[in-house]
Amino acid sequence: MAQYPQDLKYLDSHEYIRLEGDIATIGITAFAVNQLGDIVFVELPEVGAKVEKGEAFGSIESVKAVESLTAPVTGTVVERNDVIVENPEDVGDDPYIDGWLVKVRVDNPSEVDDAMSAEKYGEMIAAEAE
Repeated sequence: MAQYPQDLKYLDSHEYIRLEGDIATIGITAFAVNQLGDIVFVELPEVGAKVEKGEAFGSIESVKAVESLTAPVTGTVVERNDVIVENPEDVGDDPYIDGWLVKVRVDNPSEVDDAMSAEKYGEMIAAEAE
């Protein structure tokens, strides 16, 4: 089974979130990268844009599919990973470190509590694979 960093929280739509103070780093999991295959395009919001928990904030496109990116929290984009926008294939090299997508100043940090632990996410992936 793939490893999922313990310090992150996960959505069933395969986004992860790393909360540091009131800044949430959001990306997609290694599982999502593997499912998508070769990533060819990433659409991300501009700095200053608002994102709403549970709503799409961008998209990621591979040779196989186009998937919406779901915001795990509500807040304001404070940084976006322009390296990934320019070189979308790089997201798969290390989705948890260099392959993050956006950083959001979170309106309500307790929203993160709704996301899954690494253990629960791993169990969900294992169940889907059966």
